Amino acid sequence: MLRVNYLFGLVSLIFPELVSADSAPAAPQTFHLDLTQHWVGYFSLVVMIVAYISAMLEDVTNLRKSKPMLLAAALIWFVIVLAYQQHGNSLPATTAFKGNLQAYIELLLFIMVSMTYLNAMEDMGIFNALKIWLVSKDLSYRRLFWITGFLVFLISCIVNGLTAGLLMGAVVVAVGKNSPRFVSLGCLNIVIATNAGGTFSPLGGISTLFVWQHGMLGFTEFFKLFVPCLVNFLVPAAAMHFALPKDKPIVEPEQISLPRGAKRILFLFGVTISLAVGFDMALGLPAAAGMMAGLSLLQFFYFYLQKSDKPSSSQQSEFSLFFGGGDVNLMTNEAKRLDIFDKVGRLEWDTLLFFYGAMMGIGGLGFIGYLDAISQVLYGQFSPTLANVMIGLSSAFVDNGTLMFAVLTMHPDIPQGQWLLLTLTLGVGGSLLAIGSAPGIGLMGQAKGQYTFASHMKWCPVILLAYFASIGTHMLVNAGSF
Repeated sequence: MLRVNYLFGLVSLIFPELVSADSAPAAPQTFHLDLTQHWVGYFSLVVMIVAYISAMLEDVTNLRKSKPMLLAAALIWFVIVLAYQQHGNSLPATTAFKGNLQAYIELLLFIMVSMTYLNAMEDMGIFNALKIWLVSKDLSYRRLFWITGFLVFLISCIVNGLTAGLLMGAVVVAVGKNSPRFVSLGCLNIVIATNAGGTFSPLGGISTLFVWQHGMLGFTEFFKLFVPCLVNFLVPAAAMHFALPKDKPIVEPEQISLPRGAKRILFLFGVTISLAVGFDMALGLPAAAGMMAGLSLLQFFYFYLQKSDKPSSSQQSEFSLFFGGGDVNLMTNEAKRLDIFDKVGRLEWDTLLFFYGAMMGIGGLGFIGYLDAISQVLYGQFSPTLANVMIGLSSAFVDNGTLMFAVLTMHPDIPQGQWLLLTLTLGVGGSLLAIGSAPGIGLMGQAKGQYTFASHMKWCPVILLAYFASIGTHMLVNAGSF
């Protein structure tokens, strides 16, 4: 009997989860502190505000936006856990931290795979080939305006907005060398179309991905926003059409040949997106699990290319032309092109780490109690429709992903139609200002002196009209969701 008790004690020490709950000592009851009137709350609020202002001034200070946000998140959770330890139980705080961390990890893995595929496509010359194909079609400025707008509207529903915007922006800048007016209006049209196109798909942006990951809307439910988003794109595009030059651009034709495996990478990207959707809808697993499965397919495909790729002398010349180097550097360039970790290393890590700081910092403020107080004001004293419209307007100044995570942390009790409205307003609200979205900021750098903050502001009344037109369309088309 003594041996049995000794064995039981040894097993319970090594594997405590195997011991029944009845035999274990009672766990202390969890509790939640209201720190909104405590020094911890005030300190956390000030730290978060200072960090966000520092991130917004990145272009002025040259301080990467991730640095202040990472420090803010660390300080906020440090003082929160310290406060709970002083009350004898830090378990609620550590559990809340782990919950926010899990949400971020799912977002990180999803974006990591998506951007890795996009970097692979870029290295294969797929985006460059699309640009050359469009430029060589001998189209008028007005036709190119509409074609680039519609293309980026559709592409941005599966490709991140900055990549899609810069891709079409390169086309506009290339064909508009002799027409600054076309470049200005074309870039503005791309910004609006990109933000609108990324709103009716859960894969189109950070804010929609947040809503999908948190289970507020199913994958197919986002497509209810297609018509409102289309209206948001068409209203300002139709107004700008009459300000465009009527003549044709003069461009020199180019030719490009895609390297081996380019088309199959496009196919694998489609398979990966299908796996993400299937894992979520059929198995109930996070979409990131499907994306990681798709990443393994890309890794195996690169391994196959490395083992089977033995170019002849004629193929070496073709690869040399593609990479712009000589035969001496062929093997080095080819090895780098087929290195999956080179694609991972080129991710926008500053942005990804910024979102870690933002998510964890906002999660900390929510755990303290501030977001519940804001939610009671926004969704208690105002109607949900007015609250969502105001939040959408603020996305012209504040990152929409950060705003969406803040609202999700508030846990407002609103119907599906209001979640769709919030997704719509946060998605298209960033088009009101050139600095309101990543595509706008990126295109200001790509088309320096032609697409500017001031040139964007000239069309702000029309964009604001499109903002409310898309809201009205949503209220009409999706009335049954409210």
